[in-house]
Amino acid sequence: MAIDAFLGKWCLISSEGFEEYMKELGVGMAMRKMGSMAKPDVYIIKDGDTITVKTESTFKTSQFSFKLGEKFEENTLDGRKTQTLVSLKDDGSLIQEQEWDGKKTIITRKLVDGQLVVECDMNGVKCVRVYQKA
Repeated sequence: MAIDAFLGKWCLISSEGFEEYMKELGVGMAMRKMGSMAKPDVYIIKDGDTITVKTESTFKTSQFSFKLGEKFEENTLDGRKTQTLVSLKDDGSLIQEQEWDGKKTIITRKLVDGQLVVECDMNGVKCVRVYQKA
């Protein structure tokens, strides 16, 4: 599966374990509360071999751009500066690995029955967020 299947606008329809995951990341209580309430829209856009992921909610908008398989510095919504690598696996999943301060989290995006399923994992603390194509 090519990256093209991920392109478009996606709206959050369900979220499980997100607050616990943010806590594991070291996100403060106020930001966790806002993050838990936000229902972000995610836009995945491709321009040549550069892919941009833009997340928009009533609280905050962020975006990062990358080329598959090339490390880059990402400034995350919660203020972390990470070394990030995004790769497309043979099973069609998009794996985003963030490393900072000796820590690491893995965000997996995959398409399941036409929905975008985003799984986040840090130290075994997992969250699953499901998005519907707009």
